[in-house]
Amino acid sequence: MTSKDKGRFAKKHPPDRKVNPSIADAVKDRAPEGEIPCAVAFEIAETLKATPEEVGFTVDSMEVKVIKCQLGLFGYQPNKRVVKPAPNVAPALKEAIEQSLIRNRLFCKAAWEIAAKFGLRKMEVSSACEALGIKISSCQLGTF
Repeated sequence: MTSKDKGRFAKKHPPDRKVNPSIADAVKDRAPEGEIPCAVAFEIAETLKATPEEVGFTVDSMEVKVIKCQLGLFGYQPNKRVVKPAPNVAPALKEAIEQSLIRNRLFCKAAWEIAAKFGLRKMEVSSACEALGIKISSCQLGTF
């Protein structure tokens, strides 16, 4: 998405794709100011047995902004992102991250899986990635 398209989230999707009304109602209830935290979007997905991608599509279609990425990558004011490089990265964590890379990037879902496997907070994995110079991509909600 280019800067001139910023805020026009629906343009990322085919115009003929339709939103699920149940998801749209849940988003409307949970995002009264036009913003929804990442964690809340995932709660909606879990509650309605929908995929994160479907919730992300609905959020985009409704022009709702996702904030407070659970990996700390965006949506935190005033600094936009809160993740900082870890002072050190355990060898086992480094190996797990490196083994999960696709085209030199760690997908969001893989970061979450690594966090669960090691009993870490999601931001600890993204912090390790920052220290290792590894970019996280392919947001499960479709924001990046």
